[in-house]
Amino acid sequence: MTVPTDVAGRYRMERRLGAGGMSTVFKATDTVLERPVAVKLLAEHLADDEAFVARFRREALAAARLQHPNIVQVFDSGHDPDSRRHYIVMEYVDGPSCADLLRERKRLEIEETVQVVRDACHGLDYAHRMGVVHRDVKPGNLLIAAAMRTTKLADFGIAKAAEQTRITQVGSVLGTAAYLSPEQARGDEAGPRSDTYSLGVCAYQFLTGRLPHEYASLTELALKQQQQAVVPITDYRPEVPRELDDAIRMSLERDPAARYSSALEFARAIDAGFHGERTAATERLAASDEVTRALEATSATRAMPRTGYVPPAAAEPARARAAAPRVTRPPRDDRAAARAASRRRWSAFLALLAVIVAIAAVGVALLSSGGGQVRAPNQDQVEDQIGEMRDFIRQHAR
Repeated sequence: MTVPTDVAGRYRMERRLGAGGMSTVFKATDTVLERPVAVKLLAEHLADDEAFVARFRREALAAARLQHPNIVQVFDSGHDPDSRRHYIVMEYVDGPSCADLLRERKRLEIEETVQVVRDACHGLDYAHRMGVVHRDVKPGNLLIAAAMRTTKLADFGIAKAAEQTRITQVGSVLGTAAYLSPEQARGDEAGPRSDTYSLGVCAYQFLTGRLPHEYASLTELALKQQQQAVVPITDYRPEVPRELDDAIRMSLERDPAARYSSALEFARAIDAGFHGERTAATERLAASDEVTRALEATSATRAMPRTGYVPPAAAEPARARAAAPRVTRPPRDDRAAARAASRRRWSAFLALLAVIVAIAAVGVALLSSGGGQVRAPNQDQVEDQIGEMRDFIRQHAR
């Protein structure tokens, strides 16, 4: 690739700052205004893609409208006739990107992470209100201005320009896949909450040194995003306040509607979480987590006879249940027979009780009729009554 020494007769190229599949960024000097700038030269093969060039111009104009302390300012764009290269001239940020910091330190400090994410949230909120979605939020696009320690978002517009062009229609996904929201991984249109998700992935990585979902392919990533819950940050870094953990993980909800309604709401939750407080939004996530933990505990208890594992908290109740006598229920077919036998026994008891009452009544009648003297009953009558009583009991005991 041939690098021009100057672009548009105005920007003197000095040194390369970084490169990607679509462009290369150089530090340069604006010889007219005598100030340092960053010049992004688009890859040579993109010059032949008319659809991309048209989209790029529209998006570059949209990005140039964004003027915010947390967004890298776009100063100029065009086509250099000498090198036949399309270019964008941007504000030069004298400082590392968050990708540089991760390579150097593996993870960031808690307060540093909060500041970076909060600044990025304010930049995204402004852009979203202006109708611009970034679509490619990642550590490499989060630049730290060394003098003010302010985070600035770079590369607005480039992702949108590349969508649906022939360079991406073969199934590749622009940007680093790890930071794509589930809807972007499915190929759906990205919205403001997609940017919030991507920033949440960055925050998670800043604190843990790892991604929410490790993957070997985009398909595997999409499946994990849909099926696996994000492991709490505190599992990897216990000193992180649980409220801050909740604030970050809420931005990683797979359903966009379950995420923050705006990037500004995310910023407020991050601030509150850092101070051990919750917002209304993170209260919902905390309540949801409590329900999930309760369900998991219930499932684990039910699974104990199969696995043989008894959690410590459930050990005493489990031993108490084991010591209690075990009641064996008869099979379902035998229960009906048992109920029928019970009814027969109950009927026999009632029949016997009726006979006893009848005998008592006969005794009372005999006493009454004899003026207080008992008359001996006829022997044949007694035997007949006993026989009838036996027959009655047999019939009601079947």
